Amino acid sequence: MRKNMTKEERHLWFDFFRKYPVRVKRQVIIGKYIVDFCCERAQVIIELDGGQHYETENKKADAERTRHLERLGFLVLRYSNRDVMRNFSGVTENIDRIIRERMKKLGTI
Repeated sequence: MRKNMTKEERHLWFDFFRKYPVRVKRQVIIGKYIVDFCCERAQVIIELDGGQHYETENKKADAERTRHLERLGFLVLRYSNRDVMRNFSGVTENIDRIIRERMKKLGTI
């Protein structure tokens, strides 16, 4: 587990999730993985990907990780660090919409 968040994770945490009306946790251990953010009520995981995630080996590892988490019932959302910094409102609106839709679908509203 990382003690320090990236600047993109800090931005998302302090400027969105910390005051979000539905509880979202950061650095959550799920099986053998540590996810960036998790909304358990909606069964949604939010992962922020830096440049290293676009290298071939890391793309394969991320795909396996996503499949594993999806088998556990989670929906995995991935955003690039660049998206978070350049389109923060678009990213947060998308996350909010998906969390609300999932809670409605799961009956956890």
